[in-house]
Amino acid sequence: MHEDALLPIGKVVRTHGTKGYLKVFSYAESPAFFAPGKKLTLTRQGKPVQSFEIESSSPQKRYILLALKGITSIEAAEKWVGCQVCTDKTSLPEPEEGSYYWYQIIGLEVSTVDGRHLGRVTAIFPTGSNDVYVVRKDKKELLIPAIESVVVDVDLKQRTLRVDLPEGLEQ
Repeated sequence: MHEDALLPIGKVVRTHGTKGYLKVFSYAESPAFFAPGKKLTLTRQGKPVQSFEIESSSPQKRYILLALKGITSIEAAEKWVGCQVCTDKTSLPEPEEGSYYWYQIIGLEVSTVDGRHLGRVTAIFPTGSNDVYVVRKDKKELLIPAIESVVVDVDLKQRTLRVDLPEGLEQ
């Protein structure tokens, strides 16, 4: 599997118990990414190392305890500590119309409806009501609410995002 097809959804932070369980810090919003029967790929330094099927999983706050088929001892589990846990992007369900995965938005070039270049989306963080895009250009940072009245157009093919900034958010 090509590394561009993989989406990091967590990181193995340590082992758990003696039967080969992995404690994973989850980047995913939903524990459904770690459902039994799903396939995951463990990567080291961005390179795929090995794929596994999930035998069982148990959410614990921001962590997931994973049992992966083929890892049955603490010794076998220890070699995976520090690895990224990835899923195949093609296994993700299609987002609803007008919705996007964060990995699709991060990296887009942002401009206003009147053509001013604002920078590139470098991060996203959730708030109670909506996500916020962190847009950077040089040393300037702009926080843009990801709401329909502000985000006018997302073009994944052109890798662009057009916004109509509300008053007070102008650069």
